[in-house]
Amino acid sequence: MPSNTILTGQVLSFAASPFDDDATGAAKLHEAVHISGGHIAALGPLAQLRASAPDADVIHHPDALITAGFVDAHVHYPQTAMIASWGKRLIDWLNSYTFPEEMRFADPVYASEIAGRYLDLALSNGTTTMASYCTIHPASVTAFFEAAQTRGMRALAGKTCMDRNAPEGLCDTAQSAYDDSRALLREWHGRGRLEYVITPRFSPTSTPEQLAALGALWAEHPDCLMQTHLSEQVDEIAWVRDLYPQARDYLDTYEMHGLLGARGLYGHAIHLEPRERDRLCETGGALVHCPTSNTFIGSGLFNTAVRKTEGMRVGLATDTGGGSSFSMLRTMAAAYEIGQLTGTPLHPAQLLWLATAGSAEALHLGDRIGNLTPGMEADIVVLDLASTPAIAQRHARAEDIWEALFPTIMMGDDRAMREVWVNGSRMSA
Repeated sequence: MPSNTILTGQVLSFAASPFDDDATGAAKLHEAVHISGGHIAALGPLAQLRASAPDADVIHHPDALITAGFVDAHVHYPQTAMIASWGKRLIDWLNSYTFPEEMRFADPVYASEIAGRYLDLALSNGTTTMASYCTIHPASVTAFFEAAQTRGMRALAGKTCMDRNAPEGLCDTAQSAYDDSRALLREWHGRGRLEYVITPRFSPTSTPEQLAALGALWAEHPDCLMQTHLSEQVDEIAWVRDLYPQARDYLDTYEMHGLLGARGLYGHAIHLEPRERDRLCETGGALVHCPTSNTFIGSGLFNTAVRKTEGMRVGLATDTGGGSSFSMLRTMAAAYEIGQLTGTPLHPAQLLWLATAGSAEALHLGDRIGNLTPGMEADIVVLDLASTPAIAQRHARAEDIWEALFPTIMMGDDRAMREVWVNGSRMSA
């Protein structure tokens, strides 16, 4: 049950995006946060919160950072068991590892096992919300949503749709993709903290007819999100050009079929043409940066700072299991490293914002999760900023909160998760 609790420590909230102004000025530190009824009731001095909530339990974390739970904007939970599989390029990797593993999700028992395993791994790393691809099997969606519902999590997911260039056992049709997706949407969308996401895998594995069918479904349910992949690798873009010779570019394969819009999530989006960038800015579609995946599979370098300067909405994601870690800390570290390689280093405030409020905004959930402000849902991570000897010795020399946090971003793992709270309930301690 949601608790009536006050947490004390260094409670961090964002008043603005650190990409819009002075990075450090966008954040504010508070002494305490009051959790009540599954939501953030108040932030402020401990004495003030105790006076307004005298019956609340008080838990002290004087040396920890208390922040919003991490939001992972692009994952493939069915790839949990095959994470960190050696491979060459995207298409080889899909054929060698991904597709054979996804075939196993025809078994609902296996789907439930992996869904529970994935969510527990995510929670152990401080991730409290994610948007996941499932497989073509409707039971894989049911398994994921049931597991998330059991844990009280806010979660988004959809049946992955493919009707070509995949094994026969992983192909549906344009009509069955529409019918299955609509049935799952009607069953799960808006049920508790769950949201259905219309999910064509990417243009190479969907015929124009299937993309058009899913575009029609999205037009019928415009409050849903739509997720897919875009311009991840150069050879993938060339393949799309061969498959869709009439399209102006990769993004146009979605646009011409009704799959470009403000509630669209476009994973990777590394190698964008000027027209694609312009259209994404005009429509408000979100790009999802998957840095550990981009380096692991050799896709390229996404320039977060430049995309933000252009006015695009950007989320951050592990891309499990093309990504090589379940940890959003490791993902932030990889985003920093890629920023260095592109000559646009990211400040710790920007990294934390991307993993919380930024990803929440990409998912159109910025009014509910991703930040610690009154009225928001109480998904919270308490970070131990001295979780290992190596981190502790660097933390000891920190002169401000960002110097204190940065070693945990760069070297932290699940040991840094002192507590994880979901919807006002403590999941671990």
